[in-house]
Amino acid sequence: MNAPTLSRRSLLLQGGALVVGFSLTGRDALAQQVFAPVATNGFSKPVAPDQVDSFLALGADGRATIFSGKVDLGTGIKTALAQMAAEELDLPLDRVSVVQGDTALTPDQGPTYGSLSIQKGGVEIRQAAATARAHLVRLAGEQLGLPAEALVSENGTVRPKAGGPGLTYGELVKAGRFDLKVDPTVTTKDPATFALVGKSVARIDIPEKITGRFTYMQDYRVPGMVHARVVRPPAIGAELQSVDEASVADIPGLIRVVRQGNFLAVVAEKEWAAVKAAGQIKATWSRWEGLPEQDKLWQHVRATRVTKDDVTSSTGDAETALGQAARVLEASYDFAIHTHGSIGPSCAIAEFEDGLLTCWTASQMTHALRKQLAAMTGLRPEAVRCIYIEGSGCYGRNGHEDAAGDAALLARAVGRPVRVQWSRADEHGWDPKGPPTLIDLKAGLDGDGNVAAWSSQFHVPEGAAGNVPLVAADLAGLPHETTMSPGNIIQNSALPYAFPNVRTVCHRLATTPFRPSWIRTPGRMQNTYANEAFLDECAAAAGADPLEYRLRALKDPRGIEVLKRVADIAKWQVRPSPKNDASGDVLRGRGLSYVKYELNRTYVAGVAEVEVDRRSGQVRVPRFFVVQDCGQIINPDGVRNQLDGNVIQTVSRVLLEEVTFDRGAVTSLDWVSYPILTFPDVPEVVIDLIDRPTEKPWGAGEPSAAIVPAAISNGIFDATGARLRSVPFTPAKVKAALQAT
Repeated sequence: MNAPTLSRRSLLLQGGALVVGFSLTGRDALAQQVFAPVATNGFSKPVAPDQVDSFLALGADGRATIFSGKVDLGTGIKTALAQMAAEELDLPLDRVSVVQGDTALTPDQGPTYGSLSIQKGGVEIRQAAATARAHLVRLAGEQLGLPAEALVSENGTVRPKAGGPGLTYGELVKAGRFDLKVDPTVTTKDPATFALVGKSVARIDIPEKITGRFTYMQDYRVPGMVHARVVRPPAIGAELQSVDEASVADIPGLIRVVRQGNFLAVVAEKEWAAVKAAGQIKATWSRWEGLPEQDKLWQHVRATRVTKDDVTSSTGDAETALGQAARVLEASYDFAIHTHGSIGPSCAIAEFEDGLLTCWTASQMTHALRKQLAAMTGLRPEAVRCIYIEGSGCYGRNGHEDAAGDAALLARAVGRPVRVQWSRADEHGWDPKGPPTLIDLKAGLDGDGNVAAWSSQFHVPEGAAGNVPLVAADLAGLPHETTMSPGNIIQNSALPYAFPNVRTVCHRLATTPFRPSWIRTPGRMQNTYANEAFLDECAAAAGADPLEYRLRALKDPRGIEVLKRVADIAKWQVRPSPKNDASGDVLRGRGLSYVKYELNRTYVAGVAEVEVDRRSGQVRVPRFFVVQDCGQIINPDGVRNQLDGNVIQTVSRVLLEEVTFDRGAVTSLDWVSYPILTFPDVPEVVIDLIDRPTEKPWGAGEPSAAIVPAAISNGIFDATGARLRSVPFTPAKVKAALQAT
């Protein structure tokens, strides 16, 4: 591979703007050793979130390096952040470089999740860059004897508006640092003057990716590195009773068999030797059957102890109104357990040296991972450095953090840098899962068919976000830094519609079958699916067109606009569903869905064109129309990338994906047992973007996924008259629904 190596004593930042290194403190007690402040152009690199120097640095040549705690997971964020910084600094884009997710270099801006990279991380960088630009103009004014309003910054230079020579940024900031606090009230650029923001810019990572030269985490190498494979228990809760190390003694290059508690791994000089040893080693494990029976999953969910109820909306008196309704509808929806299924299985490298731990990782939460590794190893967080390297396949909290935990444990055990590469079975079997979601809904319609009352109950686990416990720490019996939080999986359980009587409740469950974690659009997807599909049931019962039915109850002008625009691009024909045209073997319909993400940002509306083969039960989505309003758009091309990815991936999740398991472990350990969408079935995605340059930028990485399940369910109903309420919509479920219609 053409993978460059990263010196453990220095880091050459992209673009050649700066050379950043770090040194070690004196050799005190292990627990007291920490990484010294990183030296940057002769001064210490701060990472405090209120310091301009934490977010950017200017080289002597006027190039800027941006330091982002948010990381690019293949979403194009690196390009968009460079655009935002270059815009505020009045620099050409090719003179801005971005360093991501290195805990020694970047501020902690929180994990890369929740579609907050632009909304939070980008805005923080924008403010830092605007503060820096204002300071540069003041410095130039002092040297030129002119007031700031008489100066203009452009192309890395501050010059008089009236003409004459100016001063370059490199001349103005000779010491290489600003030593300023970020001004949260700084005036950022007028959107009317934007030269880069709002324009489609080619992603800076794509050329190397399409030519095979990009260095993913799976390709990364460090000097002296050895390889390891973890031997997983045959059941999640099985205990390791004995290990026959002699069973692998004949494998050349084997360095060590590492056992700690129920954690078992082999370390070898070469990767294939580690793979061979992991498959050959003889170990005895206890039996464990702590998982529910899969065919009784929803009974298990209903029977799980509720720790608390979150009432997410309460308007009027829903129960009384239901009792007085002209007609009452009831339905239950469920959403299967999903795995991340990252195409590139998780990988990490760790090294212990002089009591300090360095970890190269594709984690989307390097600052949080640092705390987890510190707790696991007994080090202070300052003695742990996590360096982000983009993974080949990463979204949601998949297995990359767990691979880092594996590598850290093994690096300490053998005293050398250790690379841990998960297998496909590791990835599918041991990454944390998107938990099962069960939703019960009731609606009361008045004499005109309008929703007079709405009541819904969501059965969701408590720990579906936060720091998911590391597998290595759990198996080895090491301390955890978990601080599990309920997360935002209750979002979008409340409705965006102005119904007079509404009560929505989330029952927080004490346990869930597998380690829960966020997985694209967590909670918001499942909740929107149930709400938007059940609303379609209400429209059908009222004999109303699904679009007009929504518009009756929607008071938000921006929501109304996305719905009307998606109807326009999809050439929506006003009529009730179902279509009532059952001729032929392939039935066609269309379904509508809408979301205001978390009820406070990013509006999305979509229409799915659906084909149902009545003989096979196979469902296809040949085209999907989507309109999105995410406020100020940074890079339209990048937003379109996100919408394409969201729609395609979620079509896969809705039609195909479901974790299977027995009483002990996951059984869907490969692409045969856990199929995903293949190229022949990828839908054409037709996109319309609403740009609002004067508004705040909102996220695009997740919201459009939320509308896909209901749009498909509604499309199947429109085509066939059969309502699919259980994801995934497999051929067997479709055929059963058709027979019951």
